[in-house]
Amino acid sequence: MPQNELRFNDLLEAAQHSAVHLEMRDAYGVGDEAEDFTQWLETSRRDSDPGSAYWAPWVDLISRAKSRGVVVRRARIISEPVTDYIRYEHAGTSVNVHAGEEVRWLPRRQAVDLLLPGCDLWIFDGAQVLFNHFTGDGGWASPPLELRTEPSLVKQCADAFEAVWDRATPHGQYEIR
Repeated sequence: MPQNELRFNDLLEAAQHSAVHLEMRDAYGVGDEAEDFTQWLETSRRDSDPGSAYWAPWVDLISRAKSRGVVVRRARIISEPVTDYIRYEHAGTSVNVHAGEEVRWLPRRQAVDLLLPGCDLWIFDGAQVLFNHFTGDGGWASPPLELRTEPSLVKQCADAFEAVWDRATPHGQYEIR
């Protein structure tokens, strides 16, 4: 297991109340999704089986968090018309929801007046921010993760996430454009 996965899993396993994820890229190029994304591009079919080898580790991780009472929310800021990658993400989001995540989508044009962090992030229990660093083509940067705990920084990121969340459309109501 790559070190970045281990560190993330530890943080999510330790969460007691909340875990929120802010995604702001229109495409990612992380290796563990490459085969699934290529298959989707070729067939327009996405693995949406929560018990599949691809999804089961994530579903188990989120399900354990939910069973501890952790609220898991994901907000995605996206450009419209959407990229193929966002179409791919949208096609698989039913599994995120099945696992227990709440997911919302915000078109980038509706976020122009929001002050947002410079990269994707996770916030755990309103006390820790895990920044996700990517290369220009969407792969993991080195190092890929940066954990910060300064209260003022955590609050800035939490406020940004809540502003996005308040404007965003729940997954079940968002239509791909």
